[in-house]
Amino acid sequence: MPEYPTSIGTSDADSITLLGHDLATELMGKVSFGELAFWLTALRRPSPGELAVFETVLVALADHGFTPSAIAARLTLTGAPESLQGALAAGLLGGGSRYLGVTEDCGRFLAAALAAHQGPLPADDAGWDELAVQAVTAQRAAGRFVPGLGHPIHKDGDPRTPVIFRIAAESGQVGPHLRLFAAVGRVHPAIIGRTLPLNGAGVCGAALADLGFPPDLLRGFALLARAAGLLGHLAEEMRTPAGQTIYRQTDEAVRYLPPGAGPS
Repeated sequence: MPEYPTSIGTSDADSITLLGHDLATELMGKVSFGELAFWLTALRRPSPGELAVFETVLVALADHGFTPSAIAARLTLTGAPESLQGALAAGLLGGGSRYLGVTEDCGRFLAAALAAHQGPLPADDAGWDELAVQAVTAQRAAGRFVPGLGHPIHKDGDPRTPVIFRIAAESGQVGPHLRLFAAVGRVHPAIIGRTLPLNGAGVCGAALADLGFPPDLLRGFALLARAAGLLGHLAEEMRTPAGQTIYRQTDEAVRYLPPGAGPS
Protein backbone atom coordinates (compact mmCIF):
# COMPACT_ATOMS: atom_id res chain seq x y z
CA MET A 1 0.00 0.00 0.00
CA PRO A 2 1.27 3.53 -0.74
CA GLU A 3 1.99 5.90 2.15
CA TYR A 4 0.67 9.44 2.51
CA PRO A 5 2.92 11.29 4.95
CA THR A 6 1.55 14.23 6.92
CA SER A 7 2.80 16.34 9.78
CA ILE A 8 -0.58 17.96 10.43
CA GLY A 9 -2.66 15.49 12.40
CA THR A 10 -3.83 11.96 13.02
CA SER A 11 -6.24 10.12 15.31
CA ASP A 12 -6.95 6.75 16.82
CA ALA A 13 -9.76 5.31 18.91
CA ASP A 14 -8.74 7.23 22.04
CA SER A 15 -6.99 10.43 20.96
CA ILE A 16 -6.52 13.13 18.32
CA THR A 17 -3.03 14.39 17.62
CA LEU A 18 -2.49 17.76 15.95
CA LEU A 19 0.95 19.15 15.16
CA GLY A 20 2.52 16.61 17.47
CA HIS A 21 0.32 17.56 20.43
CA ASP A 22 -2.70 15.96 22.01
CA LEU A 23 -5.63 18.06 20.84
CA ALA A 24 -7.82 17.58 23.88
CA THR A 25 -5.24 18.00 26.64
CA GLU A 26 -2.54 20.25 25.13
CA LEU A 27 -4.28 22.53 22.64
CA MET A 28 -7.99 22.99 23.40
CA GLY A 29 -8.48 25.93 25.74
CA LYS A 30 -4.77 26.78 25.53
CA VAL A 31 -4.24 27.86 21.90
CA SER A 32 -6.23 30.55 20.09
CA PHE A 33 -7.63 29.88 16.64
CA GLY A 34 -5.30 32.48 15.14
CA GLU A 35 -2.27 30.87 16.75
CA LEU A 36 -3.38 27.48 15.49
CA ALA A 37 -3.88 28.77 11.94
CA PHE A 38 -0.34 30.20 11.96
CA TRP A 39 1.06 26.97 13.41
CA LEU A 40 -0.76 24.77 10.89
CA THR A 41 0.69 26.63 7.91
CA ALA A 42 4.17 27.47 9.20
CA LEU A 43 4.60 24.22 11.16
CA ARG A 44 6.02 26.29 13.99
CA ARG A 45 4.46 28.14 16.86
CA PRO A 46 4.45 31.93 16.40
CA SER A 47 6.23 34.26 18.77
CA PRO A 48 4.00 36.71 20.66
CA GLY A 49 4.98 39.49 18.24
CA GLU A 50 4.27 37.37 15.20
CA LEU A 51 0.90 36.34 16.59
CA ALA A 52 -0.04 39.97 17.30
CA VAL A 53 0.60 40.93 13.67
CA PHE A 54 -1.00 37.79 12.27
CA GLU A 55 -4.23 38.19 14.22
CA THR A 56 -4.34 41.89 13.36
CA VAL A 57 -4.21 40.96 9.69
CA LEU A 58 -7.05 38.46 10.09
CA VAL A 59 -9.22 41.07 11.78
CA ALA A 60 -8.37 43.65 9.10
CA LEU A 61 -9.50 41.34 6.29
CA ALA A 62 -12.61 39.84 7.89
CA ASP A 63 -15.23 42.16 6.40
CA HIS A 64 -15.71 45.28 4.32
CA GLY A 65 -19.47 45.56 4.11
CA PHE A 66 -21.68 44.64 1.14
CA THR A 67 -18.81 43.69 -1.15
CA PRO A 68 -19.37 41.37 -4.13
CA SER A 69 -18.33 38.37 -2.02
CA ALA A 70 -20.94 39.20 0.64
CA ILE A 71 -23.63 39.81 -1.98
CA ALA A 72 -22.80 36.53 -3.73
CA ALA A 73 -23.04 34.66 -0.44
CA ARG A 74 -26.36 36.26 0.48
CA LEU A 75 -27.90 35.67 -2.95
CA THR A 76 -26.79 32.05 -2.93
CA LEU A 77 -28.45 31.57 0.45
CA THR A 78 -31.58 33.22 -0.96
CA GLY A 79 -31.72 30.66 -3.75
CA ALA A 80 -30.61 27.69 -1.65
CA PRO A 81 -31.41 28.35 2.02
CA GLU A 82 -30.59 24.72 2.83
CA SER A 83 -27.00 25.15 1.62
CA LEU A 84 -25.05 27.28 4.08
CA GLN A 85 -21.84 25.68 2.82
CA GLY A 86 -22.71 26.62 -0.77
CA ALA A 87 -23.40 30.23 0.20
CA LEU A 88 -20.14 30.49 2.13
CA ALA A 89 -18.23 28.93 -0.76
CA ALA A 90 -19.88 31.28 -3.26
CA GLY A 91 -18.58 34.27 -1.34
CA LEU A 92 -15.08 32.85 -1.11
CA LEU A 93 -14.93 31.99 -4.81
CA GLY A 94 -15.03 35.69 -5.65
CA GLY A 95 -11.66 36.31 -4.02
CA GLY A 96 -9.55 37.48 -6.95
CA SER A 97 -7.49 40.29 -8.39
CA ARG A 98 -9.92 43.05 -7.37
CA TYR A 99 -11.11 41.77 -4.01
CA LEU A 100 -9.13 39.73 -1.45
CA GLY A 101 -6.52 38.65 -3.99
CA VAL A 102 -4.68 41.96 -3.60
CA THR A 103 -3.12 40.56 -0.42
CA GLU A 104 -1.38 37.88 -2.47
CA ASP A 105 -0.66 40.17 -5.41
CA CYS A 106 1.05 42.76 -3.24
CA GLY A 107 3.09 40.19 -1.36
CA ARG A 108 4.17 38.65 -4.66
CA PHE A 109 5.09 42.06 -6.13
CA LEU A 110 7.20 42.97 -3.12
CA ALA A 111 8.86 39.54 -2.93
CA ALA A 112 9.79 39.70 -6.63
CA ALA A 113 11.29 43.16 -6.23
CA LEU A 114 13.36 42.02 -3.25
CA ALA A 115 14.50 38.88 -5.05
CA ALA A 116 15.64 40.94 -8.05
CA HIS A 117 17.67 43.28 -5.87
CA GLN A 118 21.41 42.75 -6.02
CA GLY A 119 23.55 43.17 -2.93
CA PRO A 120 22.61 43.93 0.67
CA LEU A 121 19.21 45.37 1.52
CA PRO A 122 19.01 49.14 2.02
CA ALA A 123 20.02 50.56 5.38
CA ASP A 124 17.90 53.72 5.31
CA ASP A 125 14.75 55.21 3.81
CA ALA A 126 16.68 56.69 0.89
CA GLY A 127 17.86 53.25 -0.12
CA TRP A 128 14.39 51.76 0.21
CA ASP A 129 12.99 54.62 -1.86
CA GLU A 130 15.48 53.87 -4.63
CA LEU A 131 14.46 50.22 -4.64
CA ALA A 132 10.79 51.21 -4.67
CA VAL A 133 11.33 53.52 -7.63
CA GLN A 134 12.84 50.65 -9.58
CA ALA A 135 9.99 48.29 -8.68
CA VAL A 136 7.17 50.75 -9.42
CA THR A 137 8.78 51.95 -12.65
CA ALA A 138 9.20 48.38 -13.92
CA GLN A 139 5.62 47.51 -12.99
CA ARG A 140 4.24 50.51 -14.84
CA ALA A 141 6.50 49.93 -17.85
CA ALA A 142 5.03 46.44 -18.10
CA GLY A 143 1.53 47.96 -18.22
CA ARG A 144 0.52 46.59 -14.84
CA PHE A 145 -1.05 48.26 -11.83
CA VAL A 146 1.00 48.43 -8.66
CA PRO A 147 -0.82 46.13 -6.22
CA GLY A 148 -1.61 47.67 -2.87
CA LEU A 149 -2.13 51.19 -4.24
CA GLY A 150 -5.56 52.80 -4.19
CA HIS A 151 -8.96 51.96 -2.76
CA PRO A 152 -12.45 52.52 -4.22
CA ILE A 153 -13.77 53.87 -0.91
CA HIS A 154 -10.83 55.02 1.22
CA LYS A 155 -9.45 57.47 -1.31
CA ASP A 156 -7.69 59.65 1.26
CA GLY A 157 -6.20 56.81 3.30
CA ASP A 158 -7.16 53.31 4.35
CA PRO A 159 -7.66 53.36 8.14
CA ARG A 160 -6.25 49.83 8.47
CA THR A 161 -2.86 50.62 6.98
CA PRO A 162 -1.27 52.77 9.72
CA VAL A 163 -2.56 50.39 12.40
CA ILE A 164 -0.82 47.39 10.85
CA PHE A 165 2.40 49.36 10.41
CA ARG A 166 2.19 50.46 14.06
CA ILE A 167 1.48 47.01 15.47
CA ALA A 168 4.23 45.48 13.34
CA ALA A 169 6.67 48.09 14.65
CA GLU A 170 5.58 47.59 18.27
CA SER A 171 5.92 43.82 17.84
CA GLY A 172 9.35 43.97 16.18
CA GLN A 173 7.99 42.49 12.97
CA VAL A 174 8.79 45.20 10.41
CA GLY A 175 10.81 43.41 7.75
CA PRO A 176 11.86 44.12 4.17
CA HIS A 177 8.40 43.71 2.65
CA LEU A 178 6.80 46.31 4.91
CA ARG A 179 9.78 48.64 4.48
CA LEU A 180 9.54 48.38 0.71
CA PHE A 181 5.76 48.84 0.79
CA ALA A 182 6.16 52.01 2.85
CA ALA A 183 8.69 53.25 0.30
CA VAL A 184 6.23 52.54 -2.51
CA GLY A 185 3.83 54.86 -0.72
CA ARG A 186 6.45 57.60 -0.66
CA VAL A 187 7.74 57.40 -4.23
CA HIS A 188 4.78 56.42 -6.41
CA PRO A 189 3.26 59.91 -6.90
CA ALA A 190 6.29 61.10 -8.85
CA ILE A 191 6.12 58.03 -11.10
CA ILE A 192 2.41 57.61 -11.79
CA GLY A 193 1.44 61.27 -11.55
CA ARG A 194 -1.04 61.05 -8.68
CA THR A 195 -1.14 60.10 -5.03
CA LEU A 196 -2.95 56.91 -4.02
CA PRO A 197 -3.32 55.44 -0.53
CA LEU A 198 -1.60 52.25 0.52
CA ASN A 199 -4.59 49.97 0.98
CA GLY A 200 -5.26 47.53 3.79
CA ALA A 201 -5.17 44.41 1.63
CA GLY A 202 -1.72 45.38 0.37
CA VAL A 203 -0.22 46.10 3.77
CA CYS A 204 -1.65 42.79 4.99
CA GLY A 205 0.23 41.03 2.20
CA ALA A 206 3.45 42.81 3.14
CA ALA A 207 3.00 41.96 6.82
CA LEU A 208 2.28 38.30 6.11
CA ALA A 209 5.32 38.08 3.83
CA ASP A 210 7.47 39.52 6.62
CA LEU A 211 6.16 36.73 8.87
CA GLY A 212 7.79 34.29 6.46
CA PHE A 213 4.79 33.06 4.51
CA PRO A 214 5.35 32.48 0.76
CA PRO A 215 3.25 34.48 -1.74
CA ASP A 216 1.35 31.37 -2.83
CA LEU A 217 -0.25 31.11 0.63
CA LEU A 218 -1.21 34.74 1.17
CA ARG A 219 -4.60 34.68 -0.53
CA GLY A 220 -5.51 31.74 1.68
CA PHE A 221 -5.19 33.92 4.77
CA ALA A 222 -7.41 36.56 3.19
CA LEU A 223 -10.01 33.87 2.52
CA LEU A 224 -9.64 32.47 6.04
CA ALA A 225 -10.38 35.91 7.47
CA ARG A 226 -13.20 36.66 5.06
CA ALA A 227 -14.90 33.35 5.89
CA ALA A 228 -15.66 34.79 9.33
CA GLY A 229 -17.11 37.93 7.80
CA LEU A 230 -19.20 35.96 5.33
CA LEU A 231 -20.57 33.75 8.08
CA GLY A 232 -21.62 36.92 9.85
CA HIS A 233 -23.38 38.13 6.69
CA LEU A 234 -25.15 34.81 6.33
CA ALA A 235 -26.27 34.83 9.95
CA GLU A 236 -27.64 38.34 9.38
CA GLU A 237 -29.29 37.21 6.14
CA MET A 238 -31.14 34.56 8.11
CA ARG A 239 -32.29 37.13 10.67
CA THR A 240 -33.08 40.03 8.33
CA PRO A 241 -33.04 38.90 4.68
CA ALA A 242 -31.73 41.28 2.03
CA GLY A 243 -31.12 38.82 -0.82
CA GLN A 244 -34.65 38.81 -2.16
CA THR A 245 -34.70 42.63 -2.27
CA ILE A 246 -31.33 42.73 -4.04
CA TYR A 247 -32.65 40.28 -6.62
CA ARG A 248 -35.93 42.16 -7.09
CA GLN A 249 -34.21 45.55 -7.52
CA THR A 250 -31.78 44.06 -10.02
CA ASP A 251 -34.58 42.37 -11.95
CA GLU A 252 -36.54 45.63 -12.16
CA ALA A 253 -33.46 47.48 -13.42
CA VAL A 254 -32.78 45.05 -16.27
CA ARG A 255 -33.61 46.36 -19.75
CA TYR A 256 -33.80 43.71 -22.43
CA LEU A 257 -32.20 44.46 -25.81
CA PRO A 258 -32.61 42.28 -28.90
CA PRO A 259 -29.36 40.57 -29.92
CA GLY A 260 -27.12 42.97 -31.83
CA ALA A 261 -29.00 46.09 -30.76
CA GLY A 262 -26.40 47.23 -28.26
CA PRO A 263 -26.98 49.74 -25.47
CA SER A 264 -28.28 53.17 -26.48
